[in-house]
Amino acid sequence: MATAIDIAHVVYEAPDLDVMERFLTDFGLTRVARTGDTLYMRGAGSQHYLHVTRLAEQPRFVGAAFEMASRADLEELAVLPGSSPVTECTAPGGGWMVRTTMADGFAIDAIWGREAAPAQPLRAPNALNDRTSKPRVNASTRVRREPCEAIRLGHFVLHVSSHDESVRWMCERFGLLHSDYFASGEGGPVYGTFLRFNRGETLVDHHSLLVLQSDAVGVHHCSFEVNDLDAVMGAHDYLVSQGYQLDCGVGRHLMGSQIFDYWKDPFGFRVEHYTDGDVVDASFRPGVFTGTAGETTQWGMEPPPEFFQ
Repeated sequence: MATAIDIAHVVYEAPDLDVMERFLTDFGLTRVARTGDTLYMRGAGSQHYLHVTRLAEQPRFVGAAFEMASRADLEELAVLPGSSPVTECTAPGGGWMVRTTMADGFAIDAIWGREAAPAQPLRAPNALNDRTSKPRVNASTRVRREPCEAIRLGHFVLHVSSHDESVRWMCERFGLLHSDYFASGEGGPVYGTFLRFNRGETLVDHHSLLVLQSDAVGVHHCSFEVNDLDAVMGAHDYLVSQGYQLDCGVGRHLMGSQIFDYWKDPFGFRVEHYTDGDVVDASFRPGVFTGTAGETTQWGMEPPPEFFQ
């Protein structure tokens, strides 16, 4: 089975690249390249880019890409129904790719051989003095209200027309594992599945993809990891000062435990800063959540009703 090992990037379309670049810069990404019709934005990590925007008349989520373990994975995917041949990547970092297409039309690219980019310098995470551990001695914490560095793309969430079919498609092609489920009552049908990469004993994020049954097919959000809680809060206040639309935050999730902060970009797409998420290995076993939408937040701002639509 082909094995995906990381998220590479997400792809959107929008009618104004200048507006998108300004927002993403304030959100903590950096322009790495721009052509007449495509904008590539990177984080502070070693991937050449994390967010792609193509110029188009109407805003649209196009799809995403996974990094694969080997060239052989691409060859295996290329012979499956709905896949392209192996082709050379022309985007920053190069490499090779296969395009696969989900039943709902999302383009999910498999990439291998893309060069690593030099990581950007980051401050060390701020030390926290809790009840039992006091690592910060003779020193104070000073936080600036400014854009925080988005380090990496942590996950994205898809609304699909067939949950079971979409989850099966993802797992069969990319070797993903189930982490947790949303279900309608005890013993009720599962309508949401958190998926993670299978890297054996190597720790991975609790989820890199969430698939949700929905009448409105599309993306719910994409999410970027940041340095620490101070980065989330300093960026939150900065984005407020710039007049951007807060969607939901700050709070802590139940599934995955992330401290979250959601915003709307100028074209209505949700983007998230997060920190302090759960990490697991291949031995982790899924649980089932059957509570209400409001119970998915442990503390903080309760999501508005439209957040779950």
